[in-house]
Amino acid sequence: MSYPDLWHRLTALYDEHEAQAIVRLVLDELFGLSLADIYSGRLEELSEADRQSLEMFMQRLERAEPVQYILGIANFCGRPLHVAPGVLIPRPETAELCQWVLEERGERREEKEYLLDIGTGSGCIAITLALDMPNSQVTGWDISDKALHIARENARKLGADVKFERCDILDPSLFTFHSSPFTTIVSNPPYIDEARERDGMAKNVLDYEPHIALFGPTEEPDRFYRRIGDYAIRSLRSGGQLFFELNPLTAEAVVDYLRQLGFQEIVIRKDQFGKNRFLKATKI
Repeated sequence: MSYPDLWHRLTALYDEHEAQAIVRLVLDELFGLSLADIYSGRLEELSEADRQSLEMFMQRLERAEPVQYILGIANFCGRPLHVAPGVLIPRPETAELCQWVLEERGERREEKEYLLDIGTGSGCIAITLALDMPNSQVTGWDISDKALHIARENARKLGADVKFERCDILDPSLFTFHSSPFTTIVSNPPYIDEARERDGMAKNVLDYEPHIALFGPTEEPDRFYRRIGDYAIRSLRSGGQLFFELNPLTAEAVVDYLRQLGFQEIVIRKDQFGKNRFLKATKI
């Protein structure tokens, strides 16, 4: 059982570099083997019990089960977060969204920030902002009880002060609330257009990650953006900002809708692949 033998088993699912990275992560997290250990032959010194355990993990990986679910951990903004089936695995793009919020709102250190993360999942956005913006009060909403349980545990382990609440942004009763408690609202909502994008999705995402966190409504894929925009224009304070992670396919439609609502200074940023991925809008 050699390192090349292991990662070659995954090349039907992942490109060569990703397959290698996944195997290295498993060997490091589960058996404490660094890359130097691997190349110095330590892999061949595993006990029979460890070899059997490694084989079990490899078979799970060959079935396209995400390595983050197998290990129970995803790294996000330099911090380990517990993840499990039922919560979306945090993406590097979402870390870019957090960085933009920190750039914009973190500079206002003399002002207390009141932040809301809608669709919090593992809590990755809410926890990151709470830890990196000490002068802030952060709330995270989700409709999934399982996600909220995981988010609360992540916050507890990392020492983040976040109030997590079960809340459905599509619930009409939310829109009877007209005070302005928040300075910032952030969301990475379900945004994949199932009809147009499902066929191109990776098996490890489609077969294992929660569809409720992936797909927008079939008949209106940008519905979550619209309802969040409706809520944000009512509940943001003057000068408050709305941040989205976007689906590039509906980015322009989202911009048009936010303009109709009265948002100003709408800016779109591209991700590392040159796609329209992030949005910032200001309530004047």
